[in-house]
Amino acid sequence: MSRLFGSVRARATLGASLVVALALVAAGAAVLLSLRDNLTDQAGSRADSAARKVASQLLTVRSLGDLDLPDDENQPVQVVDGDGRLVAASEDLQRISGTGVDQVKPGRGGAGVKGDSGDAGDREDGEIDDETEYTDGSATIDGESGEYRFAAVEVSSPKGDFTVHAGGSLSDEQSAVSTALTSMLIGFPLLLAVVAGVTWLVTRRALRPVAAITAEMSAITASEDLARRVPEPDTHDEIARLARTTNETLTALQTSVERQRRFVADASHELRSPIASLRTQLEVGAAHPELLDVDGAVEDTVRLQELAADLLLLARLDAGEKPGAGRVDLAAFAREELSQRTRDHVEVHADLKSAEVAGSRGQLARVLGNLLNNAQRHARSRVTVTTRSDGAWAVLEVADDGSGVPEGERERIFERFVRLDDARTRDEGGAGLGLAIARDVAVRHGGTLVVREAPSGGALFELRLPSPQSSAE
Repeated sequence: MSRLFGSVRARATLGASLVVALALVAAGAAVLLSLRDNLTDQAGSRADSAARKVASQLLTVRSLGDLDLPDDENQPVQVVDGDGRLVAASEDLQRISGTGVDQVKPGRGGAGVKGDSGDAGDREDGEIDDETEYTDGSATIDGESGEYRFAAVEVSSPKGDFTVHAGGSLSDEQSAVSTALTSMLIGFPLLLAVVAGVTWLVTRRALRPVAAITAEMSAITASEDLARRVPEPDTHDEIARLARTTNETLTALQTSVERQRRFVADASHELRSPIASLRTQLEVGAAHPELLDVDGAVEDTVRLQELAADLLLLARLDAGEKPGAGRVDLAAFAREELSQRTRDHVEVHADLKSAEVAGSRGQLARVLGNLLNNAQRHARSRVTVTTRSDGAWAVLEVADDGSGVPEGERERIFERFVRLDDARTRDEGGAGLGLAIARDVAVRHGGTLVVREAPSGGALFELRLPSPQSSAE
């Protein structure tokens, strides 16, 4: 049972059926009450009409015995005097309740007895009260019992004060309500069955794409083939948006996995070369100590150490390592870095103005070092380093007078293990991680790193980081 109602389709069907059932019960109750009230009012109107006809006779007849009471078995009538005595009643009335007078036969001085006052024409005309009082009761007429709506009308006549009680049968009301209730008891379950069936079918049709998405996701999970995509229904509803979002997630996941695999493959490839070279040199040195190339072994070791450090930093960045909140002055930072570098054939020109940022000193040092390495590697004779503040941003620019970066390759150079110059050796060009690390660190610090053409025709790398004031705001 719990498994059945764990289905969205079953819950939707049950929910729709319950809502319709409640609505039908409420509507049915309202219809029955309205029908009963309407028919009861009609019975009351008939009773009031009969009572007023008898009351009119009381104003005109010479004696109570001349009253012409209705002989309809559906309209029992009683006439009661001011003392509460029954003075006239329907001929076949056998039992009555609800009028306050249980008598069904007039006593002595009742029907057929003339009034004590003689000629009614010598008296003033009486009047009939405009108000009618209604009560519910029952009566038996000529052996037939039933429920009635009684109307009581007071009359002041020359012969005295009287109250006329007349009844209107409620059999029509009871029959109509019973018929309507029977129809509802038969029709409501059928209607609920139709609603439940239609809801089940409509929900199954609506959720069919979800079943297809679930099946495809299960197949993707089993096959580990992230190139597959779930089917997208040709609609504009929530399920279509779910399918599109799922495919977007799969695309992002595929990209991430492929990037991870490519990263592992490239890292393995890059590590293999210095390790193999170092091992060869050590093996040669072990067999022939006089042939050991210590400088080459140290160089390969340093290269291996730098590559391992780059890979570890990328791993930490991918894991979401926070940059920290330390304050760094880019001008002082750049000045310190430049003082520790050998110039070789490249002239380094610095235009350093104070520009403070918040972040990791170690990561920012790696960015500056990577940008300077890249500039010195490609410059013909000059590298320019500039720091400045630009509104809410601290800006660091590193430019060279080399061949520059083609416009179509200006985003690609920030990908990992990318080297545009395929003819360049690894010793000259590095592993292709420096600019990728610099871009990742810039993004982690809330900034940007872009490349464009320098005034001298080479490449100009611009690093923009938010100043501490803008970060606080």
